[in-house]
Amino acid sequence: MRDAVRLLIGRRARLRWVHLILGGALAMPYFLVGSVIIGPATGSTDVFGSFPLQLASFGVGLPIAAVSSLFPTARPLEAANARWLCGVDTDRIASGPARTWGERVRTAAWFTLHLGIGGIIAGMSLALPPFAAVLIALPAFAWLGGTRLGLPEVFDHSWALALAPVAGVASLVALAGCAAGCGALLARWAPVLLGPTPEDRLAAAEARAAELAVRNRLARELHDSVGHALSAVGLQASAARRVLDADPEFVREALAAIEETTRRTVGELDAVLGVLREGDAPGTAPAPTLAADLDGLLRRTRAGGLRVTARVEADPEALPPLLSREAYRILQEGLSNALKHAGERVAVDVCVAAADGQLEITVENPLSGTPSSRPGGGHGLRGIADRVRLLGGTAAAGPTPDRTWRLHVNLPMKGPA
Repeated sequence: MRDAVRLLIGRRARLRWVHLILGGALAMPYFLVGSVIIGPATGSTDVFGSFPLQLASFGVGLPIAAVSSLFPTARPLEAANARWLCGVDTDRIASGPARTWGERVRTAAWFTLHLGIGGIIAGMSLALPPFAAVLIALPAFAWLGGTRLGLPEVFDHSWALALAPVAGVASLVALAGCAAGCGALLARWAPVLLGPTPEDRLAAAEARAAELAVRNRLARELHDSVGHALSAVGLQASAARRVLDADPEFVREALAAIEETTRRTVGELDAVLGVLREGDAPGTAPAPTLAADLDGLLRRTRAGGLRVTARVEADPEALPPLLSREAYRILQEGLSNALKHAGERVAVDVCVAAADGQLEITVENPLSGTPSSRPGGGHGLRGIADRVRLLGGTAAAGPTPDRTWRLHVNLPMKGPA
């Protein structure tokens, strides 16, 4: 019983009823235009006094409504109503304007269906409740039976007066049932007539893929820049604390490196967060590159306690900007791995070379129980793999037979970047 009541007058049923009433309201101007056409065509001067002529006016107005809904903006408006009032899932309804004639025709069919059924339900909603109220209240006025209130003679009988409230309630239930059924019918047809086409689904998938690509890029940038900075600052502070009294000069160098690292990372963070905006905000720091920032990266890493030996056998200035930026991030992550896992005062060998149209980046350090040697690696290695794949290169990372952890990356100087 409760389910039946919810089906007839529950929240969803009420919203769909509102949707139908809106359809009846939208149909009214077209009905008036139809009456202007039907009146002269039939020679009648009182179209509204004849129910058949009213139906004819309504029938003439619906094709006019269909033609007016061929404009591209009609679909987003009707789709929004179907989502909010009919309860149709968002992904089953197209959100953009109709672009092809097929989409416009389907929208016109939906608009006509909405106005046609809505006009009928709206008319019933205006006429039936007052009629039902009179029937329900009729026995209370039985004592006025001598005047009959202008009612049909059948209400002179007691059985007719007794059944009048039942008929009034039944008419209200019938109205609610018709509204619920018509609302469910529109909700079922909405995805068919307003649903996305294959082109819409492809566009939505491409937009989603672009959004995920931006989010992945943001995650990589945050991991590489902020993660490396935090690792470097932590090691620098730890090393400075241990030699605070014994080596004040090293402490000063470490504090200067911490200051430089944090200042630079704040600038990089502004640049990374620019990915979330429509474009990089004015005044944000440019992303670091191998050409402009290699020396600073090596200097900050050495301040953390690593003994970095670097061989640069390529001209960073000659690299394309995108390749220079991504190569910097790859090298930064390789050094960050060494900072986190190789141990204090470990020697790290870095080589950046160019040969046969390839940029080669190699980072080697003693294994010494490096956690990165676990199967699957960490987020940093996955980030490196993503960058290398997008640049059309290759990457390999893992332990070697001589107990060395080795990261080796090949990037094409000219590729799909």
